[in-house]
Amino acid sequence: MYKRQVLLLALAATGGLYAAFAPAGKAQADDTAQSLAIDEGKKLYSVGCASCHGTGGQGTTDGPSLVGVGSAAVDFQVGTGRMPAQQPGAQIPKKKVIYNQAQIDQLAAYVASLGAGPITPKESQVDPAGADVAKGGELFRTNCAQCHNFTGKGGALTDGKYAPNLEGVSPKHIYEAMQTGPQAMPSFPDSTMPEKEKKDIIAYIKTVNGDETASPGGLSLGGLGPVSEGLFGWIFGLGGLIAIAVWVAAHTAKAKKS
Repeated sequence: MYKRQVLLLALAATGGLYAAFAPAGKAQADDTAQSLAIDEGKKLYSVGCASCHGTGGQGTTDGPSLVGVGSAAVDFQVGTGRMPAQQPGAQIPKKKVIYNQAQIDQLAAYVASLGAGPITPKESQVDPAGADVAKGGELFRTNCAQCHNFTGKGGALTDGKYAPNLEGVSPKHIYEAMQTGPQAMPSFPDSTMPEKEKKDIIAYIKTVNGDETASPGGLSLGGLGPVSEGLFGWIFGLGGLIAIAVWVAAHTAKAKKS
């Protein structure tokens, strides 16, 4: 009986010590890893970003302040190749990515340390599996189609800006764009558009731009209609017939006068 009590006491003590020290050790390891990521990100920032955004992210005449933009903005801008920018312009275009994902995460950690902002989403937050495509289409047509077209093909805006084509854009980058509102796009934080609605929109974009939804009539004509050849024939064919009718009427009138 005495041995059993000693054994139970030993197990209780072991469990208590583990509960007391294990979480602290894990938290300390996480803090150390985060500090290392911030330090490495600061080095990358000093080389590739500070000339435009300032040594402390405060911004300059060549680039906006990064204080408070959050890790999601960095992951989007750098992860799509828009940053670092090649040259100033009305809008910075997407281009080849020059950093690997580990470096992007380090840059994001450093910028996030400058001020609280939108956080890079987890895979579970952007996975469109099980989302409501019909609801996503409704949300997209209400909030996005006026710039991106009904099927996300993009379109021109004012002052040389444009809404980019969303075909082939990863779910994570679509989610981050809604979170942060890059360039001419408004932001849709969770207080305005909850996570579920963002996933519905992502599901809709992926559905209408999938291979299985290719236009059966040939060219999609930017999503204006399923049979672009019919629209082309109607506009230009009818226009041509009207032009011929006008030409025949004019020459008939001249012939009668002569």
